Amino acid sequence: MSWYSILPPLIAILIVFWRKEVIMALLVAVASSEFLLALNGEGNSVFYTFINTIERVIEVASSAGNSRILIFSILIGALLAYIRESGGVAATVNLLMNKGVAKSKRQVGYLTMFSGIAVFIESNLSVLTSGILSRGLFDKFKMSRARLAYIIDSTSAPVCILILLNGWGAYVLGLLGNYEMEESAVSVLWGSIGYNFYAIITLLIVFYTITFDKVHGPLKQAEENFEQQETELAEEVKGSKARYMLIPLITLIGSMVGFMFWTGDGDIASGSGSKSVLYATILACVVAYFLMISSRDFTHHKLVDIGFKGMGELLPLVAIVLLSLTLGASLKDLGTGVFVAGLVGDFLPIYLVVPVLFLTGAVISFTTGTSWGTFAILIPIGVPLIQALGLPPSLVIAAILGGGVFGDHCSPISDTSAVSAIASGCDLLTHVKTQMPYALFGGALTFIAYLVASILVL
Repeated sequence: MSWYSILPPLIAILIVFWRKEVIMALLVAVASSEFLLALNGEGNSVFYTFINTIERVIEVASSAGNSRILIFSILIGALLAYIRESGGVAATVNLLMNKGVAKSKRQVGYLTMFSGIAVFIESNLSVLTSGILSRGLFDKFKMSRARLAYIIDSTSAPVCILILLNGWGAYVLGLLGNYEMEESAVSVLWGSIGYNFYAIITLLIVFYTITFDKVHGPLKQAEENFEQQETELAEEVKGSKARYMLIPLITLIGSMVGFMFWTGDGDIASGSGSKSVLYATILACVVAYFLMISSRDFTHHKLVDIGFKGMGELLPLVAIVLLSLTLGASLKDLGTGVFVAGLVGDFLPIYLVVPVLFLTGAVISFTTGTSWGTFAILIPIGVPLIQALGLPPSLVIAAILGGGVFGDHCSPISDTSAVSAIASGCDLLTHVKTQMPYALFGGALTFIAYLVASILVL
């Protein structure tokens, strides 16, 4: 594919930073991608670009997996509204503070990070659990939602890619299983854990931020702005019973694990994340509904109004998720990822191959908004390099996986960034702007680490 395949994501990113408007940026990027496809003879006449763009959105939305993600993102709004309006958030905040579990900023940060690590089965569930649990606590201690978004986003994917007893591990194993190597795919994947420098460094940076209560760059400015604002806290509803929040949350986590086992026929790593998180969210909403209606403080009609109001609050972010998925599908047909991967070149010194694969993964993930798509593009490139050049398999795979997560953390068109913003109640662009310096710092350290490791090992 030609150089112009990189134009649509660049257009999206430029509009995002210029106009501060994500939905418009994504729409223009999708339309430009469809226009280029038409010019390339892979679609109808260029005059049908508008129609092709609409059809692309419909095609993406009609995918079962994508539909589940979209419905899940909408229903989260209802669940958040239920636990907020029931008084469960304020009651849980008071309970945790009275029990001494969350009596300081540091304890609240540790609780948030630990909850994200504990729910390692699925990245969306990880950010969702941590976000719901910690929203009120962050408000109580006057910590910005941007800091919450950073902690949960920079905890979830690194943990999922390190522990690997989840859908991430099963997905990468499936990609590796297509190739014959001296070591088994399982052995290569497990060996990559120690070499996944980006995930390890990112978690250490989060730990530093929490332990020393230090924030830097745009995140520091967001904290100062939050402290100066005379805003109403999220737990403005008077506290009632903590069970109105804790029982739906426990239902969400427990049923997610159960559905992962069920959809995977007893193997949690083979379970469907999109099915499980949707079913678990619906069940949690039902439980929250019956808890509230049994209290006799709410009528059915009142709960329906609360639920739809909560869903409506998230519609802009859900639109961003839909358009991010649409852009990813269009860029796949355009060959953007393959073009970027081809820039690795055939004449690199052997000790630069692994660091450049890491950077290539980051660029692909950043421009396409998907880490999993990055894995699918780069693993078929990385494995032949392993076989031809005698590179350490685990080191190469770790660089590809880490690069995908790194680029995703920086990308304003990533659906993962949008879900993290949903979970924390933070503006998407604020989240991307405040997290990016941390991700870039971690990425720079990781590049150096891969360079040193390559020199020592090769």
